This record gives sequence, C-alpha cells and structure tokens, in this order.
Amino acid sequence: MVDIQVLGGSVERSEEILTPEALEFLAGLHERFAGRRDELLAARAARREQASRTGRLDFLDGTREVREADWRVASAPADLQDRRVEITGPTERKMAINALNSGAKVWLADLEDANTPHWHNVVSGQVNLDDAVRGTIAFTSPEGKEYALKPDIKHAVIVMRPRGWHLDERHITVDGKPAVGALVDFGLYFFHNAQALLDKGSGPYFYLPKMESHLEARLWNDVFTYAQEARGIPHGTVRATVLIETIPAAFEMEEILYELRDHASGLNAGRWDYLFSIIKYFRDAGADFVLPDRNDVTMTAPFMRAYTELLVRTCHKRGAFAMGGMAAFIPNRRDPEVTEKALAKVHDDKRREAADGFDGSWVAHPDLVSICDEEFTGVLGDRPNQLDRLREDVSVTADQLLDVKATPGAATAGGLRAAVDVGVRYLASWLGGNGAAAIHNLMEDAATAEISRSQVWQWMRNEVKLDTGATVTADQVRALLGEVREELAGTPHLDLACELFEQVALADEYPDFLTLPAYERI
Repeated sequence: MVDIQVLGGSVERSEEILTPEALEFLAGLHERFAGRRDELLAARAARREQASRTGRLDFLDGTREVREADWRVASAPADLQDRRVEITGPTERKMAINALNSGAKVWLADLEDANTPHWHNVVSGQVNLDDAVRGTIAFTSPEGKEYALKPDIKHAVIVMRPRGWHLDERHITVDGKPAVGALVDFGLYFFHNAQALLDKGSGPYFYLPKMESHLEARLWNDVFTYAQEARGIPHGTVRATVLIETIPAAFEMEEILYELRDHASGLNAGRWDYLFSIIKYFRDAGADFVLPDRNDVTMTAPFMRAYTELLVRTCHKRGAFAMGGMAAFIPNRRDPEVTEKALAKVHDDKRREAADGFDGSWVAHPDLVSICDEEFTGVLGDRPNQLDRLREDVSVTADQLLDVKATPGAATAGGLRAAVDVGVRYLASWLGGNGAAAIHNLMEDAATAEISRSQVWQWMRNEVKLDTGATVTADQVRALLGEVREELAGTPHLDLACELFEQVALADEYPDFLTLPAYERI
C-alpha cells in the first residue's frame, strides 16, 4: 500500500482537487513510474559527462531502424487540426480568461516555466483549469473589473504543460519522498478533466517539456497508457506535443515521436530553452561552444536553422505537427516607436516560420495573435496545416546541429550586464510567485534566467574577452550584481534574487537547473 500525504496547507477549493480518489490515482502513478523517472535522471548526467569529454553528440546507432522504417503518428483529433496560432501563459485566473478569449487556436496552459511552483499556484492552477474546461471560469479584479469567457466566440483549445521530469513537489510525499512534479500536474489534471474534455468534443492534450531522450518519451507514453486504462478513457485519447528544447533531444526527434506514436501530436521548437541546453551541455567543452550575446543568437544562426529545418522535416515525414517558437514581445502603448519596430520583427519571425513549413507558432500576448494568424494564413490559406509539405530537400548532419562557432556576434560588456540584470529581475519575480515576468517589453519565463546565468558561467570559465578588452571574472560579475541591486532597490525579494543568481552563475559546480535551488527558498 502506497502512503501518500499532503503536507501543503489549505488553498481555496483545494478540497475539490485533492480528493481521496485523486490522491489514490497519484499514488498509483508514483508506484509504477517514479522509480523509472529517477533512473532516467541519472542517465542524463552520465550522457552529459560523455558529451562534455568528447564535445560531440550524434544520432543513435541503436535506433537506426526506427529512423529508416515507414511509420506515422496517430492522426490528430478535429480540434487540434488547425494550430496556426498558440498563446502561452500561466494558469493564473485573469490571464487564463484572456488567453481563452484571445482568438488563438490553442492555449498552452503552463504549469512549468511560466509558473512558480508555490503550493498556492500548484493547487489554484488546477482549480482554474477545472473551471476553464467546464466554461465557468470568471474573475473580478480588486478594482471591480469583471472577466469571463466571451459567449460568442470559439475559445482556444487547452493544451496543458506539466513540470519537467527533474522537478519534485515537496508538498506531497509518497512513501516519505517528495512527489514527482510532472506526475502531480498531469495526474490531477487528467483525473479531474479527461472525461469532461471528451464530453465537450475535445480531449486531454499536453505539452511535454525538457525531455532529453526517447526513453523519457517512452516513460510518458506508459504513463498515458496506464492513466487511460485506470480511468476508463479509450487508449489513444491523450495527445502530446513534445518540446524539442534540449540538444540531446534534437538528435532523437524521430525516436521520440515513435515512442509516443499512439499519442503524439507534434514537436515544438522551444528556442530559448534550446539555447540554454546547448550552453549547459557543452559549457566546459571549449571555445567552439561559447555563444555571443543572447540578442545576437537569432533563429537564422546556422545551428538554429539546422535545428528548425530538421524539426519540420521530421514532423511532416511522420504526420506530426511542427510548431514554431515564442514571440515574447509585449506591446508598449506608451512607446509606439519601440512597439512598431518589435512588431515588424514578430512579422518577420512568423513569416519565416510559415515559409519554412511550420504548422503554427507561439505568441505570449493577445495583441500578437492577429500578427501570427496573418502570417500563417498568408501561407496556409483555408488549409488547417501544411503536413503535406514534406521538406524532402532538408538533410541535416550532426556537425550542423553542433556548429555553434559559426554564430555571428560578439560577447560584449553590455551583453554581460544585460544577462545579470534580466536574470536578477526574473528571479525576483519568480520568488514572488510570478513565473511569467514582463521585463524590458518581453514576456520572460525561466528559460530567460537559465540562459543569463549559464552564459555568465560559461564566459567566466572560458575567460571570454569582451568588446572592451576586459576578461570576464567573478569579481566583475559581483560588481555588476551590486550595480543591479542598487538600481532595483526596493524590489521585493531582491536580496535573495541576487544571492541566488550569484550562486547559480558563479558556483564551481554548475547547477543543472536554477529552479532547483530556487525551489528550496520558497
């Protein structure tokens, strides 16, 4: 008998979510799958160590037959056929309503990078999703403004993103150990909503983050199979889109789709986490893997082009959707000149993705939905997608995926300061419970802070010279932290944010995810 305990305090309506039956379902998931999760996390570390020694990753010899065989993923359900615009955001009540009303085809309901896993957020996010599925979600602001679902429009289809495999949920224990965050998020949502979604003509749809191998995809597939059987939901009802946002996963795209083929919907080019992954994976592999300023690393960099081209080719070869990356800009009505330039870049970004064969893309703000829709409709017309565009002209090698050194740009003093500034601002927001932070006209999530601190760590360890001629040192970074602290004086959680940034950017031992030490401080 599995012993499952809830250690977190009471949250409004938590009794509707943390029912004895739901907890029993979570216990069953952990009994069957938590041990495999632990083994796969250990395998990640071993693979990273080998890649660091060799400076290489490659396509797997052992799965060549999968890549060469003729197979396709299950066809998409009707409400996931057209995904030309997807809006992302946390499950906070007002933002959920705005996303559902935005005109986007899909809402990525984010319990991962755009969400601080405070116990309140974990539970209230499930409450809000429960109401959203049933069409009853509403909100009244402190100023008295009312928000509700518009009755005369088609609301965005909900696709929920649980936490990655690496994160625990310490407010629930299973046999005395912290629960697996991914299984908690998935399990509660699936238990309460799978049948209700089917009853309204939709289904339990998911985005799966931070995956590093096809074996991790196999684990998710087994979770889906068990969950459907346990709840009396037909096999193959679940649909999952996998974020290809780690460099090892880029070498296993076909294998990941194959493992999930009964439940796969597509792959997404998670660009910011992908950059973080490359820095993390090859942080100590020498100068060939040192990237310039973050703002210099665009989607036209050779290694990024190889990654996105391979993703579209792989998806359409296997009948899966290829989803483009995030447009994070937030329109600023007080600065029309900045807004005009940024919107032009969003147009260019979405136009390029549509021309490359993507079936849709992400935006972070409702005002960008029409831009993304315009660019994709310009290519798709009345068609729901472009799965028939096979991109047989694409052939990508391992060397092309790893050609970081060909990236144009430079490491600059301004780029270093920006990394410290944005990293600290984001951490202060995250510690306060807001994982989707508006910073310098961009909607940033945890990937932003990960890139910032990882780049600082890499530049310092590789003794990178900036455009000023100065070499990046720990003392220089600490001086910049002091400047940022002074500039942001009065910001809630600032001291702890600065302390955490210094810890994860300057530590001798590189922490795999900054959210791990940060989680211990909330």
